Amino acid sequence: MANAHYLSGEKVALRPLEGADAEPLTRFLNDPAVTRTLQAWRPFTVDGEREFITRSNASEKDVVLGITRLTDGALLGVTGIHGIDWRDRHGQFGIFVGDPAEWGKGYGSEATELVSVLAFERLDLQRLWLLVYDMNERAVSAYERAGYVREGVMREHVFREGRRHDAIAMGLLAREWRARKR
Repeated sequence: MANAHYLSGEKVALRPLEGADAEPLTRFLNDPAVTRTLQAWRPFTVDGEREFITRSNASEKDVVLGITRLTDGALLGVTGIHGIDWRDRHGQFGIFVGDPAEWGKGYGSEATELVSVLAFERLDLQRLWLLVYDMNERAVSAYERAGYVREGVMREHVFREGRRHDAIAMGLLAREWRARKR
């Protein structure tokens, strides 16, 4: 992709999404292995993803970035901060790595850290929060390693794979993140 890196780590870079990303995003988001842990439930289309990219890039309350592998620039997934409340200085963290073959390689963990840099150093947010489903134990563990704290449980909040699951509310404060960096 022609777009420059917005934030870079050792394995991944984050960059704004482009129209050409709509096709791989549609492929990722129509994979039940990927969407089982997301709020997504409808089939995705390339046109719909192009519209999402356009809306996201124009939003004053959302920062949505593509996760790309540094070695070859391949789009691995999407991350960002949604519904930013500029008065109270918080937003909802979101992330997915779209190809199951790329899971477990540290790409998501590094992207999570890069979004924390964005939130707490560049945007001066006070808090990031998220909801994660109880059946997504790998994600819960990854968020805890990144410093997120369990703040509550929304019981039987979602229906997946034939049964109800809890949603775990987790949060990370700027001061907690800074203390971990020292």
